[in-house]
Amino acid sequence: MTTPVEPDALIASLRERIGQHPDPETGRPIQSTGQLGEITLDGDTLKMSVGITSHCQPIADEIADTIRDLALTVAPGKTIEVQTPVHARPPARLGQVGLKAKSVILVGSGKGGVGKSTVAASLALTLRRLGANVGLMDADVYGPSVPHLLGLSGRPAISEDKKIEPIRLGPNGESGVPPETEGAMPVMSMGFLLEPDQAVIWRGPMLHGSIQQFLRDTSWGELDYLVIDMPPGTGDIALTLSQAIPITGAVVVCTPQEVALLDAVKAISMFRKVNIPIAGMVENMSGFTCPDCGKTYDIFGRGGARDKAEELTVPYLGGLPIDITLREAGDAGKLAEVLANDHRARAPFDQVARSLVRNLAAKAASAPPKASLPTL
Repeated sequence: MTTPVEPDALIASLRERIGQHPDPETGRPIQSTGQLGEITLDGDTLKMSVGITSHCQPIADEIADTIRDLALTVAPGKTIEVQTPVHARPPARLGQVGLKAKSVILVGSGKGGVGKSTVAASLALTLRRLGANVGLMDADVYGPSVPHLLGLSGRPAISEDKKIEPIRLGPNGESGVPPETEGAMPVMSMGFLLEPDQAVIWRGPMLHGSIQQFLRDTSWGELDYLVIDMPPGTGDIALTLSQAIPITGAVVVCTPQEVALLDAVKAISMFRKVNIPIAGMVENMSGFTCPDCGKTYDIFGRGGARDKAEELTVPYLGGLPIDITLREAGDAGKLAEVLANDHRARAPFDQVARSLVRNLAAKAASAPPKASLPTL
């Protein structure tokens, strides 16, 4: 016969066990970071609160499932309810530019025409919808397409503190909402500073200066993620960014066919040479499902990026099928609206975004930062 455990002892055991679970953002035990909240026992139901920062809210449901399974090892047979409220933790300043962001994610490719800008914009929108604070920077100075994809227009203003005010996208796809709008996503692009038919003809130093200014002089606010849409190829903007701020990782976009994968390999090599970690590969245009008959056609092949990611020992974040709805939305400047309301169209991007955050959490858990001494 099993001796019943006293409620106070059970809760103490739970607190000790769960308190050692790593915070997905930092890898430190959640008890030490103040994220483990109240634990109560009501009959056979255990209720607990585990704060998750907005940086990791995209995988909060997965963390809740893990905590629930962990609690069952201490309290078998109990009904476990786990709440994951937002745990406030502001970002630190990055580099000499002073950008306040926790993770800087580059989205690049070895060549143009693989849907890189659509993936970058959609990744930013998805992370925002899943609970993170996100900014989107269009670093493709020669061919900025983010403003068109999102239906954004207007000229950035200069604030009283001499900062550039980015164009902000509202939670429902509204253009140019005020800074105080809840859920507004700041977007900065050279496309806001040029006429539609005007070309940029710059050498390296001018590119370097514009990227530095976008990072340093834009009122980004406090971000969990700054997603940066890179220009195609292996130019010097990656080097500029690697010298300006710590880069969390690069997402490499490619299509399944071998000729595109060859260029993706070059992009990965370039990022590694400038000491930018590879956050993962995304296979875009991965199959097409006919809306009339439901049959799937592998127009450009399928699985090439997954195989190449395995060969290069980099994470594979997921595949994105050819989607007529998203293509039409991008052309019409309504990408944000469709991703906010069309569950079918946004499902593959949910997978990619969650895979990215999950991988960052696993990396933090495997190498949590050491405690730093205070600066005197």
